[in-house]
Amino acid sequence: MLKRPALQIQIQISIRIFRISLNLSPMQTIIDYFETIPSLHRSLILVGGITFFWILEGEVPLFRFTYKKWRHALPNLFFTLTTIIVNFALAFLLLKTADWAATNDFGIINWLPEMPLWLYVVLGTLLLDFLGAYLPHYVEHQVKPLWMIHLVHHTDHNVDTTTANRHHPLESVIRFVFTLAGVLIIGTPIGIVFLYQSLSLVATQFGHANIKLPKKVDKALSWVIVSPDMHKVHHHYVLPYTDSNYGNIFSIWDRMLGTHMEYDRDSIVYGVDTFPDEVENASISGLLKQPFHKYRKPTGAPIPDTTNISP
Repeated sequence: MLKRPALQIQIQISIRIFRISLNLSPMQTIIDYFETIPSLHRSLILVGGITFFWILEGEVPLFRFTYKKWRHALPNLFFTLTTIIVNFALAFLLLKTADWAATNDFGIINWLPEMPLWLYVVLGTLLLDFLGAYLPHYVEHQVKPLWMIHLVHHTDHNVDTTTANRHHPLESVIRFVFTLAGVLIIGTPIGIVFLYQSLSLVATQFGHANIKLPKKVDKALSWVIVSPDMHKVHHHYVLPYTDSNYGNIFSIWDRMLGTHMEYDRDSIVYGVDTFPDEVENASISGLLKQPFHKYRKPTGAPIPDTTNISP
């Protein structure tokens, strides 16, 4: 039990912290939280997101899959675990890079004139979304060896919220390298990095979720963020749709860079035309070997007239 002087000191410290928090802007409070976000909280965001969208998929599904949901989820959850392990093992590099950029005033947002914190955060997350997510995703689709690694993600024939982190461990490393480079080039503080990663977790679970939003709602959302219908086009089994809609959180990059495409969501077929074996594509051992298969040239498909597809 604390002695009275010690108790008084603790009370005084608590009061000071409370007073300081009252003087902080809501955005500053958020950034301060994410600078030291406990691993448990990050895990809760991951598990909470999967659980929420898993339940939602049962209520408003886009497709009524006939698969056994838990059996389908097992390889996806396995690769979610490997993604966590890779990122956890390399996290110290992220911290050191962000600290170095801050100490040396290095990076794009550190070279800009002084601005409100909210704008600083918006720019940091937007740029990190481009350099750390959109760009590596685009490159993985253009470079054959990287495509063979990324195929693990695309060979899911029943895309749902568990597909979000279905990445081969090699891809997790590749994505981490791009994120690291992005943090350095942008000069992103670690608080913004962890905020972005938390938003990314939920956004990708949302984008992959097998849910059916009203078309007008989904369309409206897709002007700002990557909506479920928008990302589902990316998982259509043939070109040119596979090579479109690379966005992670924000849809701005696809719209600005000409990689945005639309397709009737009810006509989407998941998977990849060059690796159609559903049994092999559901096998953890088979998926781990996927990057080492010989490259197969895609067949492609004609682009249908979508002018009469209702929004």
